[in-house]
Amino acid sequence: MFDDLTKPLADRMRPKSLDDYVGQHHILKPGKPLYEAVVSGRLHSMIFWGPPGTGKTTLARLIAQHSNAEFMPISAVLSGVKEIRAAVSEAKKIQLEQHRRTILFVDEVHRFNKSQQDAFLPHVEDGTVYFVGATTENPSFALNNALLSRARVYVLNALTGEDLRNVLEKALSDQNRGLGSLGIEMTDDIKRQFAEAADGDARRLLNLLEIAAELAAAKNSNVINDACAREVLSGGVRRFDNQGEEFYNQISALHKSVRGSSPDASLYWLCRMMDGGCDLAYLARRIVRMASEDIGNADPRALQIAINAWEAQERLGSPEGELALAQAVVYLACAPKSNAVYKAYNAAMQDAKQSGSLGVPIHLRNAPTKLMKSLDYGKQYRYAHDEPEAYAAGENYFPEQLTGTRYYQPVDRGLEIKIKEKLRHLQELDKGNR
Repeated sequence: MFDDLTKPLADRMRPKSLDDYVGQHHILKPGKPLYEAVVSGRLHSMIFWGPPGTGKTTLARLIAQHSNAEFMPISAVLSGVKEIRAAVSEAKKIQLEQHRRTILFVDEVHRFNKSQQDAFLPHVEDGTVYFVGATTENPSFALNNALLSRARVYVLNALTGEDLRNVLEKALSDQNRGLGSLGIEMTDDIKRQFAEAADGDARRLLNLLEIAAELAAAKNSNVINDACAREVLSGGVRRFDNQGEEFYNQISALHKSVRGSSPDASLYWLCRMMDGGCDLAYLARRIVRMASEDIGNADPRALQIAINAWEAQERLGSPEGELALAQAVVYLACAPKSNAVYKAYNAAMQDAKQSGSLGVPIHLRNAPTKLMKSLDYGKQYRYAHDEPEAYAAGENYFPEQLTGTRYYQPVDRGLEIKIKEKLRHLQELDKGNR
């Protein structure tokens, strides 16, 4: 029987059974807990976490189908506590009259606030509903601990190129739900282009395919050729959720690639973020941070190059300014590494916060008035420039309680080798003056 062909292709091609479901083999093969729970009808509350187009809604529908349970969807974008109560009331009615279980599916559950999420808890506890939430955000940050503790989290991965080719072939060949009756023709290379443009998202793939088929039909053709593909696929960008989970994963990968002295990986992650539409000023600020945190005084030029790149990006804009950021990232990745300043800063800040309001030693205090001078402010201060090697050997610049504390420990890389030698020499002078 033909499906309603007025529906979008992505909706028509939703799998009708687990055998039709594509991808997620890590959780949906025999022996895996979710697979065994689905085929046996043993329901439990769960959270599906994954990028768009990976089959979260479809999987929830299939679970309800295999379990002979009522599938009751609500959207966190459009619903509130009122809709939650109405859904629970309907679930109780189904349980009483039909003796069937209800799967309450909440799409984009991360958009519910704490009180809205809490509204599910008593009904999950008493078995009125089995809660299934779908989210593109990290549940650790987006969902309440109380709700998380009552549901098992399943991670859905972006579909592979092979998965997407499988989806595409099914859509092209299916006579009832897909485009099989149209006899659409595509070369293998164009199929590959569509799979790449979909970027792990089956829904996006089918939407692109449907647009291309309509474009070809408008030209009285059943062939999706290179020109048609270029028109449909132009302007696509990689998956990038600004300020979301993937955003922080990618900036973390960029930072760690620079720290790990991999200029090639550093460039890749920088370009991924640029391609995804990341704010270039944000990238510039992070690059400056990397220069101080991971290179520091091993190569002080790194900080200046990072700042210069930021200034160039601000003056030139895109795309010219992007190259300056790329130059800075490559330089930082290749530069000698030291986190000595970063560690010293953190240790000093911890002491500053925990040691209380320690007084400035008398000999270091400023004495602009007669009263201050009468109190010996600045007395016995040794002016370093008047000392041998311009260094007052044995002098203490700390509050008495912290005398002798050392935060900065230069590493044996880059300029810090020389700095380390200089500090060691000054320490020897201190010992000789005691």
